[in-house]
Amino acid sequence: MSMERLRRPRELMPEDIESLLKDRGLKDAYLARPPYQRNDYLGWIARAAQDWTRQKRIEHMLQELETGNVYMKMPWRQVVK
Repeated sequence: MSMERLRRPRELMPEDIESLLKDRGLKDAYLARPPYQRNDYLGWIARAAQDWTRQKRIEHMLQELETGNVYMKMPWRQVVK
C-alpha cells in the first residue's frame, strides 16, 4: 500500500525523529513497517500536547522498532513478500 492510498492525512517526518532513527540504527526497521504504521506513529507523536509526552511517545516507537514484533503494544509480525 502506498502512502497515497492512506485515508488519514500523511504525516511528515520531523528532523529530530529522522536523526534518532539514524543514530540508533533503526531507519531500516522503520522503513520495513507498512505505510499505515509509519504514518500512525508520526501522527501519534505529533498530537502530543506536552513536550515530555512527545518524547515518551518517540521512545515508545523506538523501543517497538528495536523489539521488532510489536506495534502500539500489540503483537505484530512482518509479512515477507
